[in-house]
Amino acid sequence: MCGIAGIFHLDRSAAIDTASLARMSARLAHRGPDGHGEWIGPGVGLAHRRLAVVDATPAGAQPMLWVRDSTGRGFATTWERATTSPSKGANASTDVLLALVYNGELYNDAELRAELTACGVEFRSRSDTETVLAALATWGPRAVDRFRGMYALGLVDLLSQTLLLARDPLGIKPLYYTVVPDGAASQFVFANEPAALLEHSSVPRRPDPVTVSSYLTTIRTTLGERTLFEGIRILEPGQRLIIGRDASTFAVSRWNWWEKRPSLACPSPTVADAVSDSVNRHLRSDVPLCCLLSGGLDSSIVSLLGQRHWSSSTWADPAASMTTFCAGADSASGGSDDFAMARLMAGVLGSRHVEAIVTREMFAERWPGMIEKTGVPLSTPNEIAINEVARRLHAEGFTVALSGEGADELFGGYDSIMTAANDHARAQPSAWRRTGGTFHLNAAAWVSLETKQALLDPGMYEAAQRDRLLTEDYARQFEACCAGIGDDEPLQAHLRFQRRVNLHGLLLRLDQATMLESVEGRTPLADQDVAVLAESLPVGRKFVPATGPGQAARTKVALRDAFAGELPSRVVNRPKASFPLPFQSWVADMAGVLADSPAGREWFTPAAVALVTADPSRAWQLAWPMLNLALWSRSL
Repeated sequence: MCGIAGIFHLDRSAAIDTASLARMSARLAHRGPDGHGEWIGPGVGLAHRRLAVVDATPAGAQPMLWVRDSTGRGFATTWERATTSPSKGANASTDVLLALVYNGELYNDAELRAELTACGVEFRSRSDTETVLAALATWGPRAVDRFRGMYALGLVDLLSQTLLLARDPLGIKPLYYTVVPDGAASQFVFANEPAALLEHSSVPRRPDPVTVSSYLTTIRTTLGERTLFEGIRILEPGQRLIIGRDASTFAVSRWNWWEKRPSLACPSPTVADAVSDSVNRHLRSDVPLCCLLSGGLDSSIVSLLGQRHWSSSTWADPAASMTTFCAGADSASGGSDDFAMARLMAGVLGSRHVEAIVTREMFAERWPGMIEKTGVPLSTPNEIAINEVARRLHAEGFTVALSGEGADELFGGYDSIMTAANDHARAQPSAWRRTGGTFHLNAAAWVSLETKQALLDPGMYEAAQRDRLLTEDYARQFEACCAGIGDDEPLQAHLRFQRRVNLHGLLLRLDQATMLESVEGRTPLADQDVAVLAESLPVGRKFVPATGPGQAARTKVALRDAFAGELPSRVVNRPKASFPLPFQSWVADMAGVLADSPAGREWFTPAAVALVTADPSRAWQLAWPMLNLALWSRSL
């Protein structure tokens, strides 16, 4: 797990701004404290920050190059070897065919290595980076479709003069990009975080009013490909771009992993087998690994299977107990029963269990600090709890943590939204496809579209195009989720939307909060093969609406049924809870920031600022997004 950045110049003879590249790399140091490297080629510069998880030897260093020796044979080498080993012929740029920076973990590494070995590839390391590079050298850009894992990568092909950018199908690892001018030409700049892009001397630091307004409603820092920064875009989950050098501009081609899969045949494994296989694959590590355990169904399944596969881990002592971590507010602060339920499950597992307590004082200190470090507002308040548990487990020597994200969006875990979606579809049997995007926008709104005009300064509201692009994007997203769905299956489309939009936001949250502490968060339930299986199941195997008054809906049916005999009944039947914090009262500690910030003075109306400042705890749905934007605006 690492940090990546790169500059791809339209003019291959142009000098690369190495100072900007170095600053971009430095801004990503928290993503990779174990090493760093830079490689400069014709019109391209790549930078990498390494968090060594698998094969920590120098053989896994990046950037990694695919070179050709005097006999015409191709092989992988690191940027350091390429510059210090002239005898291999790899120090000349003409011998370098491909250059890769890669951030992620490949969970089908063994299978791909077997295929590539049969094709004549000779591997020189255990690093999955070498597998990724060899696959791209052998099969071209479509090799990305063979990868099972979490990844963001940038590959420069010096023969075709192209740049490939790719992101995993569920969007576990982020990848941002922008195009900036350089005299008569342009530069295509990319990195894992927008804050790193802003270190480039030509990237402006301007807010995008459309996404700022969108954030107030959705508390998501992206809107489709848009971000909170003008001109900076994010690859969507499963997207890959091929950027070519044309005579006067970049030629960009786009593909998406999901576009070929509007309808999916049921894979052979059962739910239990598929999830067990995914957890086992996610345990691959050469460094200490642990599990996040809230005591809910999802994290309990992951921890249970993690414990079961523990003896097969490459680094773990089979005689030692697995370690589990739980985060949240204590009962005195108004926290939930997460700690009690996690203790119950840890006792069943026999794990060494650690609690990371979030206090009101810590919340107030960590909140602005995280915004300053990441360069973007927080999404949910729970991001602070995730960051605290990541900080705690890193202090205890762990680098990798398995988490339960993904089950709710893939298997129908949100009772209220699924019930509302079901009611919406029944009320509009002939219009649910057309109105689904608007339904989701209204159902989960922190700040409703109707109140936006009273909240935003008139100039800002107009610059945000009165939320027209927000409503259009949600309509577009839902329309894409309807592909291949029958008229009698509206809940399948609504679940796809949750996977496509909601899960993307949660995975960005996990990546941001954990990587700040140099911790790799892994999500066995948010796995593309598990997602394919989940989508193939009938809706009734995932969500069953309540049948009458006093009856409860059944959520995550397939998961609960698959593991009902292996988990305590209190865990199997526990309602959804996600690191709950009593932030509604805690936001009051930051209220003074609002009036004294650029956002408070320029983006919001005086009436909105006065309302939130007077009683932030009561107006918490306004206070949380507005205060986040206020804190963020101070860095612009």
